[in-house]
Amino acid sequence: MITFNKISKKFGKLKVLNEITTICQKGECIALIGPNGSGKTTLIKCILGMVIPDSGTLTFDGKSISGDWQYRDNIGYMPQIGRYPDNMTIGQVLDMMKDIRNSKELDEDLIRGFSINKILDKRMRTLSGGTIQKVSAALAFLFDPAVLILDEPTAGLDPIASELFKEKILAEKEKGKLVLITSHILSDLDDLVSRVIYMQDGSLIFHKSVDELKRDTGEERLVKSIAQVMSMNYE
Repeated sequence: MITFNKISKKFGKLKVLNEITTICQKGECIALIGPNGSGKTTLIKCILGMVIPDSGTLTFDGKSISGDWQYRDNIGYMPQIGRYPDNMTIGQVLDMMKDIRNSKELDEDLIRGFSINKILDKRMRTLSGGTIQKVSAALAFLFDPAVLILDEPTAGLDPIASELFKEKILAEKEKGKLVLITSHILSDLDDLVSRVIYMQDGSLIFHKSVDELKRDTGEERLVKSIAQVMSMNYE
């Protein structure tokens, strides 16, 4: 689905991505983890076309994304911090995005599940951080994309909303979609992910299945396996 072949990127003298090579397949929920400054955000921005690699190739569904933009119609992106026009209502934001995307296939499960449909007249500047997260989540899933990229998706959500969201993520994975998640809340990953990509200092340290990672670390829970790997790489 998404193939990285020796993707490298520098900002000035700082090398933030160092020949990243891996494949992310359909039907997988992949955790992209690593310490701050490891290159996770830059890699995501490369997928979104917001950062152009200095070298290497990135293909989406078998086609190079270089010089293309239409592939992004197949991606739903949830940023860590959603920023929206203060004076617009939730309903206006949703309508604006629908007009821009002009898609007939809409997935409004989260709009209903989070009860966003009951507060469409509220202005964005009046919303709590958790409610903004719900709007961002609903927008990411709204156009039924083949790929979902979720940056700290459960941060700020209450426990009930978090569980509902995780159920939705798993349901989309079961439909054969590719889900990429970055999160510092390791406990949220236990029930979600099937594979783990670990990055450090701009390099891809490993890309393993959850079963492989548990076997290699001798841990039964994913959160403990990841914690062990991160502690070893910090030493």
